[in-house]
Amino acid sequence: MKLPAFLSLLALVLLEAGTASLPKERKRRDQMLGEDDSYAVLGNYVLGLDNYDEVIDLSDYEGLMDYGDQLPEVKVATLAAPTEISSPQSTGTPRTLSSKPTMTRPMTLGLLDSPSSHGLPTCLVCVCLGSSVYCDEADLESIPPLPKATAYLYARFNRIRQIRAGDFEGLTKLKRIDLSSNSISSIDDDALRLLHALRELILPKNQLTALPALPPAIEVLDVRLNRLQSSGIQPEAFRALEKLQFLYLADNLLDSIPGPLPASLRSLHLQNNMIETMQSDAFCDTEEHKHSRRRLEDIRLDGNPINLGLFPSAYFCLPRLPTGRCC
Repeated sequence: MKLPAFLSLLALVLLEAGTASLPKERKRRDQMLGEDDSYAVLGNYVLGLDNYDEVIDLSDYEGLMDYGDQLPEVKVATLAAPTEISSPQSTGTPRTLSSKPTMTRPMTLGLLDSPSSHGLPTCLVCVCLGSSVYCDEADLESIPPLPKATAYLYARFNRIRQIRAGDFEGLTKLKRIDLSSNSISSIDDDALRLLHALRELILPKNQLTALPALPPAIEVLDVRLNRLQSSGIQPEAFRALEKLQFLYLADNLLDSIPGPLPASLRSLHLQNNMIETMQSDAFCDTEEHKHSRRRLEDIRLDGNPINLGLFPSAYFCLPRLPTGRCC
């Protein structure tokens, strides 16, 4: 019994000696930490929301990670305010992201931030393909602003009432205008004159009573189904059109055959008008009996009250007789 009692007494003495030396070790460790503040020992320190900022200093957050020159050039696609990014190594002006939006859009003739009558760019209201602009059934009330590269314009089945002098200004490549089935009642005299590239002017099913000055290079003029009157065609309006080949004036209110007609003409449609008579030189030069108009093979006067049999001398230069009532 003496040996166990002795061992218990020895264990108690050793435990008291270890407990007495613990404060000394803790004091020695604190002194070491005070000598070198750059070294931190968290040990079993528990991080919480209350002491997070005491353990990690967030005041120099940008210094925690330096991207330096590795920052990519950013193109902003919005109109947000510019954002400044500074580098801790940089001593110059902080870098600023571009605030200008960089946007790419489908190829639309280089055009058209100009609004149409809808308040939208033309190539959102219409369809722009290559050099052609298609505005059919777009509920337009006027000619929309067009790309400078436009060569072919189709704006059929709309509500356009007037063609103004500046509607086609600067469109030097415009070759064809098709405004069929609108409500056009007037065209400013200078609206088409300077379109030197224009070859085809298609205006059927409108409300025109007169023709404007026409560009010299025009080859096809279609003004069928309007309210065109003979008084609305200027004297010798067609003589200077040396390339005109097809002249369609059917279904109007004409009471005479317009002229003189250019030598280039191949087809003349005047059916369903109010023509009752014609001049002997309506088609041929009566002073030059050798004169021949072999190109003019298609003349239609059917649907008019005129009796073609009463004017035999008017056709001697033609390769074919006009179509119409002869008796």
